[in-house]
Amino acid sequence: GAKALALSLMADTSILTLDLSDNWLQGEGAAAIAEMLKENGYVSAIDLSDNKLGVEGAKAFSTMLLENTTIVSLQLSGNEFDDHAAEYLAAAITANSKVEILDLSYNMFGDKAGEILGMAIAENTGLKELKISWNHFHSQGAAALAKGLGANIFLKVLDVSYNGFGNSGAAALGDALKANNVLEELNVSNNRISVEGALHIAAGLKENKTLKRLNMTRNPMQSEGCCGVLKALQANSGTGIEILDLPDIPVNKELAELCDAVKILFPNLLLRRGENMKLQRKSQSKVELQTQPKVVGNSQNAVA
Repeated sequence: GAKALALSLMADTSILTLDLSDNWLQGEGAAAIAEMLKENGYVSAIDLSDNKLGVEGAKAFSTMLLENTTIVSLQLSGNEFDDHAAEYLAAAITANSKVEILDLSYNMFGDKAGEILGMAIAENTGLKELKISWNHFHSQGAAALAKGLGANIFLKVLDVSYNGFGNSGAAALGDALKANNVLEELNVSNNRISVEGALHIAAGLKENKTLKRLNMTRNPMQSEGCCGVLKALQANSGTGIEILDLPDIPVNKELAELCDAVKILFPNLLLRRGENMKLQRKSQSKVELQTQPKVVGNSQNAVA
């Protein structure tokens, strides 16, 4: 089926956006689509999420991205990519400067992949938005990934939520925020970041001028960590923060006073503490999602 579809699209000039998500194309189907995209110079956005592409799919698309110059948005979430697949994808990320939006969430990347992808992100000159949430990056891999962010001068949106960054990963993120003057949105929710890690990120916020949105929900950073982040904003008159999401924790007197003080200092800042943060696992079937009542919440936390 993928081969037949690829053949029909080879010389098509009218289709600009292609959604092939949730079709179990696997490696062979991915290879057919990748070959088509080497010839087709019109498709600019393609969604291949949830297709069990695996290592063979990663290899095929990496080769394609070395030749294709028209794809701007590439969705590859939920494709069982592991550390081996990361080696192929990293080559494409390093060399390709046309893709601006890349979604690698819900895969199986581990610490080795963090190191490989981190180096690639540091070299990339085109990505503006990277989603790599729901993977298995822990301290070592997370730190390498964050280090790559610090060196990147193009990326504006980064989602690393639902990983295991921990305090060492948070420390690397804090250092990256000190050096990076381009990133505008950062989501580090649910990353096992405690007080120590929160204070590292706060140190970065104290010097950063460009970050506009920061999501730190579902981290065990306690009131001390929240206070540290708010104090960093107080000390940075040039902060660009517009939306700050903190964990929904019991508020003590110091935290309450800091929240009030920061709101007075930055009247346009939207400060939220876990409100409307409904967790919705991607593994839920489409039927289940369709039968659930709609939840009005933070679009930044919505799961496609």
